[in-house]
Amino acid sequence: MSARRPLDTGALGGASSSKNTTDAVISDNAAPCAVADEPSSARKQPPPEKASDVRRRTYVIVSFWLIVLLLGLPIWWRTTTIHRANLPLDEMLDWADGKACRPVFPLRISIRANSLQEQEAQNLLRLTQHALDDLNDFSGHHLRLQLSPPAAEETHNGDDGAALTIRLIPGESTTSTLDPYAPVLDITYPPNSIPSPTSSSSSLATYVAGQLRSTFAEEQAIISFLLSNNSIPSEHRPQGLTPEAAESLSKRTTRSLKYAPTYHLTFSLFTSGPLPSSWDIEAAIDEFMKPVLNVLTPIHNFTIDTQVQLYASPGVQSQILSKEDLSSFINAAEWPLSPSIGGAPTINFIVFVGNQTILAAPREPPKTEDGLSTSQSWLVPQWGTVYLLSLPSDTTHVSAATLRQPLLTFTSHLLSLTGTPQSGSLPLRLSTLARIRSADLLLRASSTLGSLARLALALPSISIPGSVADGVSKTMTHLRLACETLGGPEGLAHARIAEAEAERAFFEKSMVGQLYFPDEHKLAVYLPLLGPVGVPLLMGLLNEIKAWRKRRRERAERGAEKKKE
Repeated sequence: MSARRPLDTGALGGASSSKNTTDAVISDNAAPCAVADEPSSARKQPPPEKASDVRRRTYVIVSFWLIVLLLGLPIWWRTTTIHRANLPLDEMLDWADGKACRPVFPLRISIRANSLQEQEAQNLLRLTQHALDDLNDFSGHHLRLQLSPPAAEETHNGDDGAALTIRLIPGESTTSTLDPYAPVLDITYPPNSIPSPTSSSSSLATYVAGQLRSTFAEEQAIISFLLSNNSIPSEHRPQGLTPEAAESLSKRTTRSLKYAPTYHLTFSLFTSGPLPSSWDIEAAIDEFMKPVLNVLTPIHNFTIDTQVQLYASPGVQSQILSKEDLSSFINAAEWPLSPSIGGAPTINFIVFVGNQTILAAPREPPKTEDGLSTSQSWLVPQWGTVYLLSLPSDTTHVSAATLRQPLLTFTSHLLSLTGTPQSGSLPLRLSTLARIRSADLLLRASSTLGSLARLALALPSISIPGSVADGVSKTMTHLRLACETLGGPEGLAHARIAEAEAERAFFEKSMVGQLYFPDEHKLAVYLPLLGPVGVPLLMGLLNEIKAWRKRRRERAERGAEKKKE
């Protein structure tokens, strides 16, 4: 028989009681969570700032901006500002446009008529001046006649300060002869050609005027060409220059060297073999070339050096050189040709000893057995001259007499390279060269001033140092003096200084380096430096302004509520 154990109700009742108790605890704990979840949708606000903290933050931001504005900005402005010296730009452009100086070339012509009475001489001078003015179609080139003092000696070569002296000599017919060694024009006239005091014209006066015009025709044409290529007003430009004459003068200008106060002359003896090995070049220069160099001294200075090079192979080996061979004859890769020394342009004069000749024009007489006409020298534009010298193969030394013809050729080509006119006697050609050079230098200096003014206007950010302003001031001073004394030796001296100062001012090193400095480069430099610093400062300032406006609005609202209460 089995006996059943009675159910322990007390234990069950305890378990049920424990369960009820647990539910009650859970229910009690869940109640606060539900209450806490209700305001979670609203964000908690930070505690209000203290008034001292707000003032401190404001002081920090203001101090940063004060440092930037009162210290950083002035230092940056001082260290990066571009110094631009004041330039008289309008006056510089006036010089470039030919408005500041009207180019006038007055030439004084002295008439020596000792065989005439003073009244007859004065009347002849007046009629000649009228005839000369009628023939002159270029107002900028003036020939002014004057009577030489009666006491002037007949042996005198010319009157001081006069471009030309005319000696009137009684004779059987009217003829003219130009002295080859002095600026003197001898004119013979029959006694019956002297005009009477009441005459309004004279054949002798017309003849003298025509001779003067032809004597200075080349100078007038060259000056007209220079002025026609310059930006001067049209009323001052000559109008009588023909296209053929302009083309010829353009070729001559291209052939000649740019003006320089000093030229360096290099005389070179090149031989294709071991002989000759020496030459009397110093004696030949002193005898055949030095006189011309001396008369050129008022316009140019010259320095001289010589050299001898053996086994010098030319660039062309053919015996008869054609026109196309001349450009490659000079072996610049192997021949020790002197470059420009000390800034002075170098003029090379080469004597090449060999058996080569140049094929010349057909109109010249033949000089070779096969009937070909030949020549021995040619001029290289803006460079120098090459002379081919044929000598016996056993010649060891070249004498000064042998160098006579090469040196005379070099002298003639030197005058061409320096831009000397081709017509007239040598004294007249050199005086004409001085006037042409003074006009050329004046126009070049004026053009350089205009280029500098246009550069300063086109590049506002370019620096203009004080040395440039000083150079411009000196240039304009000497340009005024050159314009006042144009045609005389003083005009050449002032024009030379003006051109040198203008070139020095235009090619100032500190200016040339800034011609290729664009504004985009400044932007690329400043952005990486100022970006990380400027953005925080700017954002901090904006936030502080917003906070200040908010505080101000809240104070206004609180004040309004208090008034309502």
